[in-house]
Amino acid sequence: MASTTASADLAASPDRVWGLMGGFGSLPDWLPSITGSELLEGGRVRRVTTKDGVVIVERLQHFDERARTYGYSAGELRLPVRDYRATIAVLEVRGEPEKSRVEWTGTFVPEGVTEEEAVAVVHRVLSGGLDALRRALDA
Repeated sequence: MASTTASADLAASPDRVWGLMGGFGSLPDWLPSITGSELLEGGRVRRVTTKDGVVIVERLQHFDERARTYGYSAGELRLPVRDYRATIAVLEVRGEPEKSRVEWTGTFVPEGVTEEEAVAVVHRVLSGGLDALRRALDA
């Protein structure tokens, strides 16, 4: 399995960041490429729709409100990977209550490309998501 982690240091408290993006169905609130999110199976599955009309189904693997983290897996993605799993976490910055760090980690098996190419693609997607989060918090 390959993996990559994208991180962002944000000028917002962990509670504010988690309040915006901590819900499993909240992607449309901060990620412009996602126009819809429907929670299914009691909130354990989300069916998201991209601005291009692509539907992606993701399954919640773990959720910890107190630790401000959740993990999920995705079946079919429009990426050169399979067996995709990700974890997103909002962390406190010691001694700076109005700052936080978000880490988004993806693990996967490259498919049809080298590991280096797959890592680059997934990292670009995760980093782009964190850039969108930063913009949503600044709005």
